[in-house]
Amino acid sequence: MLSPITKLRSDVAGKFYGVFFDIDDTFTTGGRIPACAFDALWRLKENGLKVVPITGRPAGWCDHIARMWPVDGVVGENGAFYFWLDEKERKLKKVFLDSPEVRTANRERLWRVGDEILANVPGTAIASDQLYRETDLAVDFCEDVYPLNEEGVEAICRIFRTHGATCKVSSIHVNGWFGRYDKLGMTKRFVRERWGMDLDDTKEHFLFCGDSPNDEPMFRYFPHSAGVGNVLRFADQMKCLPEFVASRDGGEGFTEIMEAVLEGRKSGD
Repeated sequence: MLSPITKLRSDVAGKFYGVFFDIDDTFTTGGRIPACAFDALWRLKENGLKVVPITGRPAGWCDHIARMWPVDGVVGENGAFYFWLDEKERKLKKVFLDSPEVRTANRERLWRVGDEILANVPGTAIASDQLYRETDLAVDFCEDVYPLNEEGVEAICRIFRTHGATCKVSSIHVNGWFGRYDKLGMTKRFVRERWGMDLDDTKEHFLFCGDSPNDEPMFRYFPHSAGVGNVLRFADQMKCLPEFVASRDGGEGFTEIMEAVLEGRKSGD
C-alpha cells in the first residue's frame, strides 16, 4: 500500500539535498506545465535544494531546459547525456555517453526500425519531437495519435527488441535506442562529475518523483520516492512502486509532493 505524501516525515525531508523528477505527466498536466508546478520548482531552488529533471525528452528540449529552467542540469533521452549551464561562463555544457560517430550510425539503424514499426503497427507515428533527438527513436502511441492498447504498445517493443535495441515505455512514447545506458546510470554519472558525490552512498538524501513504468528503476533504487496520482493507473504493470503517492495527478501532484518536502524541511528546522 502506497503512503500518501502527507506521511513524509520532517526528519527525512530535512536531510534531502535535492530532487530528481520525470517531466511528462509528472511535472506536466495534459502536456502543459501548470503555473503551480513551475512555481514549486523555483521554491525548491530558493530553499537550497538541487533540482534535476530526468527525462526521455530530446536533446533540443534539454538544451532549453538547462538554459532557462531553475535547474542544476538535466538528464535526457533516457540517459544518453546530461546538459548543464555553467553559470560562471554562461555557457551550456553537454556530456554524451557515445561519440558523434556512434550516434550517427545508431540513428541510421533506428530509422530502419522505425519504418518497420510504422508498417506493422497501425496507428503509430514517429514522435513529433524526433527531429530534436540525438540518440533514440521515439514512437508515439498516445501523445498526438489516438491511444493504442497494450497489445499495440507491446508490438512496438517487440520490434525494437528483435533488432537488439533497448526500449522503454513512457506515458506517451516508446523510446528505443542502441547501447547499454539508462536514466539511473547517467544520473549517477551526473552526480559524480558535477557534485563529486557517489550516489550509491548518498541516495537517501534525494527524492525521485515520477509517474509511469519507465520510472520503475528509479523507484527501486531511491529509498525515498514519490509518484504523482496517475502512477496508480500503472500499478498492476509495475513490480516496484514509489514509497509515497500524491492525491492529485501530473503537475498538481508534483506541486503537492514538493509542498510536502518544503513543509517537512521547515518543520525539521
